[in-house]
Amino acid sequence: SLADLSIWCYECHAYLKHPNFEAVTKRLESLKFPEDTPEKKDISESKECSTTELHVPLTLPQNLKEMADFILSDKCQSIAILAGAGMSKASGIPDFRSAGGLYETLRPEELTASEEERMLMANDPTAVFDRHLFLKNPLPCLELERSFILGTREARWRATIAHRFVELLHQKTGKLTRLYTQNIDGLESQCTDLPREKVVCVHGSMHRAACEMCGEEADFDEFCDDVQRNIKDISGQDPSAPPESTGIPCKTCTYNAVKPVVVLFHSSLPEEFFTRANEDIPNVDLLIVIGTSLTVAPANTLVCHVPPTCMRMVVNNEPVGIQLGIDYGEQSTRDFFARGYCDDVFLDLICHLGWLSDLEKFAEDLPESSLSLLRNRQSEGT
Repeated sequence: SLADLSIWCYECHAYLKHPNFEAVTKRLESLKFPEDTPEKKDISESKECSTTELHVPLTLPQNLKEMADFILSDKCQSIAILAGAGMSKASGIPDFRSAGGLYETLRPEELTASEEERMLMANDPTAVFDRHLFLKNPLPCLELERSFILGTREARWRATIAHRFVELLHQKTGKLTRLYTQNIDGLESQCTDLPREKVVCVHGSMHRAACEMCGEEADFDEFCDDVQRNIKDISGQDPSAPPESTGIPCKTCTYNAVKPVVVLFHSSLPEEFFTRANEDIPNVDLLIVIGTSLTVAPANTLVCHVPPTCMRMVVNNEPVGIQLGIDYGEQSTRDFFARGYCDDVFLDLICHLGWLSDLEKFAEDLPESSLSLLRNRQSEGT
């Protein structure tokens, strides 16, 4: 994928990482992060992670009850979280890469683009979010994101039990050092007791807008009004949408480049990610990995940079990060695998932590599937 500067399989919808590709992937990554400062390189330069098992002078939890006990103990003082798409799945929010996601269902012929641009997007769907294409023609990107942008303003999707766990973790223990989220949905912003400075949006967020050309931030409500008025609805569900799209000019530089503050391909990640990671990660006692395939660099390298005394808890339907040194074997001394859907696992963990009554306060704000899960748990009397 030249738009993403990565090796991507369009058959199984996954990034490929293999020793035979090492020379290519290293070159692609050097192109992807061309302006790394020395501070950034601490995180992004690590292409390989050591798989050597280092001694951890702690007893690895064998179940969620023991993990809850560890979280509440004095041995655990600093917790970092790396979250992916699985964290938001229960909200019903649109997905990009999975089967039936936005990339797979993309129809370039419906977008306002030249034939050359349509061919590019047909060959590589990620090109619709390429910075070079956006600055040349911002309309395909905005047309594809239209319902997502307006849905974000309407709070069409709600924070899940997994999001509420993070909020409660900070509220009840004060041990949350940082949430690093790879999601752009901004659902964590609905957690009002989770301070903004505790969250790093690695790939940006949909609930703010700015000019890609000059960087000037735009009023999000005004931007949404412009999207509703200027951008056609390719889903055909909004009768008030215009039949044709027109640009949304920046009030400062007048360039048609206003968009949500999500990181486009060929763009640098926010400086905050590198700064916070270098401050936080060397000192954490527990890293919780939530619903991510751990295939996207440099966010995935956080699992490598935690100290050898740090436990790593992976919450996912299947093992991930083996190539990064996460050990799922019986002899593992630092890696705890909680297999299952994120909301199921975190509901169990919340119960073991004794926070179920605190979670119940958010019941009416949960998405339908999360609420159903909570109601079933309450009926069981657990």
